[in-house]
Amino acid sequence: MKYTLKINSIKSVDELDGSWNNADFMELLTRFDYADADKLKQNELKDFLFMAISDFEPDEAATIVLDYKLSDVLTEGQIDNLSHEMTREKVSENYSDISIHKILFDINQLLYKAYNGKFPKATANVIDFEMQAENDEEITKALVLQSFATGLSDRNLIIRLFKDHLEGKVPFPEAEGILWNLESKGNAQYRVTTSEKWLKKEDFTNLEFECDVTPFIGKSEEE
Repeated sequence: MKYTLKINSIKSVDELDGSWNNADFMELLTRFDYADADKLKQNELKDFLFMAISDFEPDEAATIVLDYKLSDVLTEGQIDNLSHEMTREKVSENYSDISIHKILFDINQLLYKAYNGKFPKATANVIDFEMQAENDEEITKALVLQSFATGLSDRNLIIRLFKDHLEGKVPFPEAEGILWNLESKGNAQYRVTTSEKWLKKEDFTNLEFECDVTPFIGKSEEE
């Protein structure tokens, strides 16, 4: 499948819109022992949550937020380990399970701002691009990464770690965790969000290019 791509912008951000809502803040206030959350105005919830968080040690606060967001995915022991690790390193880039990197980023940045910098500062990149296809194929995260590969430096981490995936030789489920969001803006315009670990401006050797993508096609049951 042939595509023409143009990278329009790559913007670094330290917070993603919509990651937290007032219902999250209400629940977390309760978990951080704030008794009168229901009496607060909606626009006060975040500020009061930050004050409540600051009464706890950083690793204790990390445990509470990790448990709220990831108790259905991680064991108590894993949460305990992560709560200590994330005070020292960017777990949203380094944790072995790529599928939860986005959630870890959101947690990290909430705590980073609540503690005014006691947690490492992580960065996400928002990439706006145009992707023209010969046919009307569905644009998936795996397809986007396979297409991007043509314009990326050989030093890029995705190129180094996922060569066979990018060439369509094996399935690419990791693409769902590498790209945190894929949004169609209409008229062949798209936006993806990812960690700066995976994609940043200097990784692109070309901002406009053509590519030929070979999607992975699984074997049928008869084969």
